[in-house]
Amino acid sequence: MFNSLILIILFFKFCTSLDTLTTNQSIKDGQSLISIGNNFAIGFFSPGNSSYKYLGIWYVKVTPQTVVWVANRNHPIIDSSGVLSINQHGDLVLHDSNKRLLWSTNVSVQDQVTTSSVAQLHDSGNLVLVQDNNKKVVWQSFDHPTDTQLPNMKLGLNLGINMFLTSWKSKDDPGTGNYSYKINPNGSPQVFLYDGSTPYWRTPPWPWNNVTTATSSLDDKSIFVNNQDEISWYYFDNDPSFITRVVLDSTGLLQKLRWDDGVHQWKEQWSAPKYRCDKYGQCGPYSKCNPDNINKFECMCLPGYEPKSPRDWHLRDGSEGCVRKNSGLSMCKNGEGFVKLEHLNIPDSSLDAAWIGMSMSSSECEQACLTNCSCTAFTSMNIDGKGTGCLAWYGELMDILEYADEGSDLNVRVDAIELAKYIRKSKGSLSKQRKLAIALVSIVVPMFLVSLLAYIWLAKKKKTKVKRKVHKQSLNFASTKVSFEGHELEDSSTHPDLPIFDLSCIVAATENFSPTNKLGQGGFGSVFKGQLSNGQHIAVKRLSKSSGQGIGEFKNEVMLIAKLQHKNLVKLFGCCIQEDETMLIYEYMPNKSLDSIIFDHTRASFLNWKKRFEIILGIARGILYLHQDSRLKIIHRDLKASNVLVDAEMNPKISDFGMARIFKEDQTQDKTTRVVGTYGYMSPEYVVFGQFSTKSDVFSFGVILLEIVSGKKNCDSYQKHPSQNLIGHVWELWREDRALDIVDSSIKESYVSDEVLRCIQVGLLCVEEKVVDRPTMFVVNLMLSSETTLPSPKKPAFILGSPSKKLDSVIGGASCSINEVTITKFEAR
Repeated sequence: MFNSLILIILFFKFCTSLDTLTTNQSIKDGQSLISIGNNFAIGFFSPGNSSYKYLGIWYVKVTPQTVVWVANRNHPIIDSSGVLSINQHGDLVLHDSNKRLLWSTNVSVQDQVTTSSVAQLHDSGNLVLVQDNNKKVVWQSFDHPTDTQLPNMKLGLNLGINMFLTSWKSKDDPGTGNYSYKINPNGSPQVFLYDGSTPYWRTPPWPWNNVTTATSSLDDKSIFVNNQDEISWYYFDNDPSFITRVVLDSTGLLQKLRWDDGVHQWKEQWSAPKYRCDKYGQCGPYSKCNPDNINKFECMCLPGYEPKSPRDWHLRDGSEGCVRKNSGLSMCKNGEGFVKLEHLNIPDSSLDAAWIGMSMSSSECEQACLTNCSCTAFTSMNIDGKGTGCLAWYGELMDILEYADEGSDLNVRVDAIELAKYIRKSKGSLSKQRKLAIALVSIVVPMFLVSLLAYIWLAKKKKTKVKRKVHKQSLNFASTKVSFEGHELEDSSTHPDLPIFDLSCIVAATENFSPTNKLGQGGFGSVFKGQLSNGQHIAVKRLSKSSGQGIGEFKNEVMLIAKLQHKNLVKLFGCCIQEDETMLIYEYMPNKSLDSIIFDHTRASFLNWKKRFEIILGIARGILYLHQDSRLKIIHRDLKASNVLVDAEMNPKISDFGMARIFKEDQTQDKTTRVVGTYGYMSPEYVVFGQFSTKSDVFSFGVILLEIVSGKKNCDSYQKHPSQNLIGHVWELWREDRALDIVDSSIKESYVSDEVLRCIQVGLLCVEEKVVDRPTMFVVNLMLSSETTLPSPKKPAFILGSPSKKLDSVIGGASCSINEVTITKFEAR
């Protein structure tokens, strides 16, 4: 009637193909069941320095032991042994050596005449109790989590079961601690972190549009379920080889961790709460908290509101929050309106908030809120599969957090007086107070002219002293000017947006350039991830002393990129030039470079065609800005997939301006005896004759475009023509009307054939051999974003199967660099 007992004894060093426990069988101290994939084990353990024993589940392949679930967390085994078994009622039960019941599943399977129970440990870490005859799951550990959420483990409300995390009391005691992490379904569902019964931190209300959550990375995905039967969320890893967990520790810190098998450590991917503004209600009601206000008070009242306690507000205590101005003025159909605030973690929806429509436009949502005198604010959000929904608040607006570039919009109700102020402000009109201020300034300014001149003279004198000090530590960098074909740019130390970082600050941020923080390495040196004291993540480009990129290229990049501002160009925060160190400090790009995604079979599958097309357009807009829209006309000269970085939202950002050159307004071409760049991306006229222009960058863009579409490097070889590169292969397929054969197999299900063919055609037009035949980046952007008829491409340059004698004599028929070294040097003929 019952299956045979299968016990896994650790010191035997083997595991069975099935991990099963049946009625009248047991697991004792020193024994354990191991999942079929050898991922998890269940058995007895003693945490930390405790002598008590508990029944728990832990990772098999992680050392030291990491426990993810505890059965008898509040009832430890005090004596030497315990026994886990299935009793005659079909329940999993845990007894100590004195037969005292410490824990039970307490489900009592019905119809014992025909039914028996079987316990199994799955590879997911889920312990399940199954009816043997119909295989129905009657109990599972995933429904009763402790302090850890594993992939595919739901948290929330499902068929009457409330699934949530609770912290351990301490590292030595897995008993139920003070902190819990659970879904609050009121208003619009949110996930709260509680300290006892007091809210401590929360996520934005559902849906989590454009907001970073615990699983917002390229390697995993979160799923939210919201229907009549269930309100829950879970995450899963796109790569099943990753070992990840979300854990709530005894101090109230919620972390997303990934096991790094190389260094045998858990690495943090995400955590909360981290900043002052993360604490629930940090600034009280009717205010918002901005974590970027490092040197200022982080709290700010909402439009139409003022501090409830001005004295406490002045002392930087915002816990009392704000109250409405003009409280005597009616806010009910008396000319009031709304002021729109952007990039927010919108207010707590569990406090008098409700959805008033799941298919309403923003204007309809506004009217619905305006007609209800109790409505204090509303937001309009996109809901997957349901269109645009309208969420409105009817009471306090509590716990609003302001983000830099993500989050949702909130429309706050203000009275007629406050609304008029904002309307005048938006139109740029001058109020009486502003006119009076201008009149006073116009009178006072002449009186300060002499004082101002004196101040400037003193400041200049002081600045000269500072420059001399920096001069001694910066290899003559900060006191020199760099000339670009007749253009002189002032030194970076005078640029208001480009600070010079102290070396000690960078050492602290990168943990003394720890190998665990190393992001990559090139011919210039290494790049490290760092975190400043204010929480800002950075990428530090550290030039090696043996680097081919010298101080000239370093100064070129610092002074050039400091003047460029575009969403598709990487942002430079500053530089460090101290002692023997020469470093550039950039914004941190969590998804690294484009080549690390499109050329990686696993990661490439995360980029569907829509996102790839957006990346192509973003790169094209960035190059157009360099060529035409920026104040300086710039030729990048080293465009390639590895020099395109990708941010958290998969937006492309062009980087590495060490080789860039500035052109005069009327200049179209230049020549150099020092050819720099990467084989496979350099145009033929540049490789052969050292001539470069904007069309050189167009050629490089064409190569990148074809690589994005195909997921292959330009240097890849092909079975029929081993010496043929990507450009030649695409050209042959184009001539045979089989261009779609080159499309990356990972996007076969998502691409739009007309868009892909247009992109391939534009790519071939960009890599044509003659400079005059290539389009400008303005035309490229037009061709990519419109339905205009495209010209037929001609035979491109660098087709390795049949190279021209002229090219072959110069570069030996090889147009690709195997190791993608950025700097190459040889004399033009």
